[in-house]
Parts: sequence; structure tokens; C-alpha cells
Amino acid sequence: MKIFIRLFFKALRIILGPVMLLKETLTRPKGISRPQAAQAAVDQQCQSLALYQYATCPFCIKVRQEMRRLSLPITRIDAQREGPARQALHEGGGQTKVPCLKITAPDGSSQWLYDSGEIVGYLRGRFGNA
Repeated sequence: MKIFIRLFFKALRIILGPVMLLKETLTRPKGISRPQAAQAAVDQQCQSLALYQYATCPFCIKVRQEMRRLSLPITRIDAQREGPARQALHEGGGQTKVPCLKITAPDGSSQWLYDSGEIVGYLRGRFGNA
């Protein structure tokens, strides 16, 4: 019975994945426009951020849409498959859950935000008025 349930959800992901990516592309928000100096400052601040994500995760799509709306060039790291990115996510944050925003402080310490609502709130608070 377990194998049928797994096959069902795998088929569901195969079918819905491309639909979700198409919807993300078609509903892409227009980014906010900042003066060149202000955007350069935002770009500099975004170098300390990294988003661990899966391509077809609806919560990751929500965060990516907000990143586009705020014109944030945050590094996106695909952690869906086993490998160094997934291992770094587990070792750094303690969970293999996405979306996860890694915030690196100037002193080298890292903070990991796991909830899409918290991530969007953090991005709006930090960059919404920049």
C-alpha cells in the first residue's frame, strides 16, 4: 500500500510541478524601482542572504515572488536533491525544510529563517522601504 501512495504523490508532483512553474512565470510581479545608488546598496546587502528552496514548492514560490516584487538579487540554492546544499541546510539550520533564508551577519554568524511568512516579513521589513 505504501508504494501506491508514494507513486501517487510522485505522479502528482510530476503533473503539478510544471503547472506551478508556469503559474509563477505568468504571475511574476513587477519589481520596485529604486534609484541606482539605493539599488546598489540593496544588492550589497543581499550578498549576505541565501534562499534554500525547491523549484516547485508553493511556499518557496511565495518567497521568490516577494523577492521579485522587492527587486532582491538573493542567491537561490536548490536543496531538493541529496548533496552538499541539502547537507549544508541540515547542518546549519538543523532541519531539511524549505524555504529557508540563511542570513549571514558581518561577524560570520548565521541565522536561519524557515517559515515563508517569517521570511516575507523579514524581507519586507528590511527592504520594503529601501
